[in-house]
Amino acid sequence: MAALPANGTIRTLTAREMPLLREHLLRLDSASRRDRFNGAADERFIESYAARCLADGTVVIAYVEDDKVLGAAELHQPDSSDGGMPEIAFSVERSVRRKGVGTILFRRLIAEAEGRGYRSLRITTGYSNGAMRALANKFGAHLTFRQGESTGSIDLKQQKQPELGKPSSAVSKAVRASVSFNRAWWKLLWGMSGWGRAAQPRAE
Repeated sequence: MAALPANGTIRTLTAREMPLLREHLLRLDSASRRDRFNGAADERFIESYAARCLADGTVVIAYVEDDKVLGAAELHQPDSSDGGMPEIAFSVERSVRRKGVGTILFRRLIAEAEGRGYRSLRITTGYSNGAMRALANKFGAHLTFRQGESTGSIDLKQQKQPELGKPSSAVSKAVRASVSFNRAWWKLLWGMSGWGRAAQPRAE
């Protein structure tokens, strides 16, 4: 089993910590940004994307070192994703790659999705992103290549997660209640301000 670097932790970001996701995405180099968003993504796009993640209740499980998010696993809600299926996305900064961070984030995200009762997850990644495709395949994703990207799904019924990685039912209920409140508040705020939604997220 992969082990985290000694000075890092994995945790779910709170609403107040969501700016850490934006800072993480802005630190990605150009190639990593392209892999993460399946194309060019400038600072304005990332600012808008991070704000939308906060507003629509996206769950972000992050690898954190020294109060910086260096890796993130995102679980986008069914009603904010293409096809009505929960969508997942990943990004890991180069400084902590090849240290098992991506694998641990993937496990924790699947455990979170199972705790919410989801049966399958959608994942989309660029064809050139071999590391992400390999990680997805490791967890049973069935990917097909079309128009420059690989798209597929993960059947959660086939996953076997360690019990320590699964959130308790009480924790899951509390998280869902908190997310529902945050989504309602931010949707109201967005409606009053007239903000719109940017392009749909893509997986790394």
